[in-house]
Amino acid sequence: MRAVVIRGHGGPERLEVLELPAPEPKPGEVRVRVKACAISHLDLWVREGWPGLRLNFPHVLGAEVAGSVDALGAGVSDIEPGAPVLVAPGLSCGACQDCLSGRDNHCRQYHLLGERVCGGYAELVCVPRQNLVPMPAQLTFEQAACLPLVFQTAWEMLVRRAALQAGETVLVHAAGGGVGSAAVQIARLLGARVLATVGSDAKVDKALALGADEVINYEKQDFLAEVWRLTGRRGVDVVFEHTGARTFERSVASLAVGGRLVTCGATSGAETQLDIRMLFWRRISLLGSTTGSKGDLFDIARLVGEGKLRPVLDRALPLEEAARGHGLLVDRAQFGKVVLVP
Repeated sequence: MRAVVIRGHGGPERLEVLELPAPEPKPGEVRVRVKACAISHLDLWVREGWPGLRLNFPHVLGAEVAGSVDALGAGVSDIEPGAPVLVAPGLSCGACQDCLSGRDNHCRQYHLLGERVCGGYAELVCVPRQNLVPMPAQLTFEQAACLPLVFQTAWEMLVRRAALQAGETVLVHAAGGGVGSAAVQIARLLGARVLATVGSDAKVDKALALGADEVINYEKQDFLAEVWRLTGRRGVDVVFEHTGARTFERSVASLAVGGRLVTCGATSGAETQLDIRMLFWRRISLLGSTTGSKGDLFDIARLVGEGKLRPVLDRALPLEEAARGHGLLVDRAQFGKVVLVP
């Protein structure tokens, strides 16, 4: 099979196309013929590497896969070859209390497809049967690949962790990114007032079309000042934070009394300062989050099928242009997801 791999950590130049042996499904696994695989910031981080990350090279990136069932491993008989599927990217032991309670993303062995195991920048990938979700019928494979990781992450942050309620106000950072564009829609679905930030005027109308009530261009406006103006100096009930050091302090300052900040990332840097007095004076909650459970992807797919949520596809590129796709994310030049097509 053709695959885009890395044979060491570094920049986009590390991405190269190789011919690899086709993987064979183990017992309990399904081999999926990849029709589309979205690029995520996780792919950039794995490509660059971090302390403690140990990979067997060549390594195939890619967590967000849509495709069709290609072959069944021993013990799998409840799904037909050719069935269109989404791949839930979270991998866990399947046997611990958290896994069996529907909290598989809390499993101590939890990891993501394309992170420590080979992922979807390839023509074929093998995954456990329990990671497959039927694909909404009206979607193309390119659209479907925009759903799994970002919508599960945003759902976990807003629904499970921050418990966003109808009538509350939420600030969603970087609404032009994959997880930000998902968060705007989920927050709107929950009945919240949505303030969104974007990095260019070209993205303002697109964020409004997703359901944002107000959009702030953070390259031209101080988002904290705008939040205070738009809320009558009350602040927001929830901040959806995933950009990190560049925004974190002002995100905390954007919160109303009793507000919650939920974060899943630190793309602009991992270290920040925090005035602890602000936490107890204003009874603020800081909530960490990562990806969601596999079960939540069923709800997300159902809501997409009902037209209540929609994937945000910026563009599809051939597999060979993976480096270009990585560059688009680094430059924040996309709105929504960039997808690779084998």
